Amino acid sequence: MKTCMLTDFLESLKPWLSKDYIQMAYLNENDHLVILFKDNVQNVYNINDCSKMQLKNILDDLKSKGIVVQDKSGGFKEKRSGSSA
Repeated sequence: MKTCMLTDFLESLKPWLSKDYIQMAYLNENDHLVILFKDNVQNVYNINDCSKMQLKNILDDLKSKGIVVQDKSGGFKEKRSGSSA
């Protein structure tokens, strides 16, 4: 797990902000942000200077870029709604 401040996290993630690199993002049960990359590397971030709402805003931003976002309850939120499995 990587512990960092919000500004450092956002800066480090900039080059990877694409569905070409990121497979999925979610908050785990400890409210740590988990990023799963396409090459199966998983990074867990403890962002220690922000609120849960700010973490959710990060997830909303990733979702707006076409990245699959999973919520804490285990349900999937995808960019396009209305798709059936």
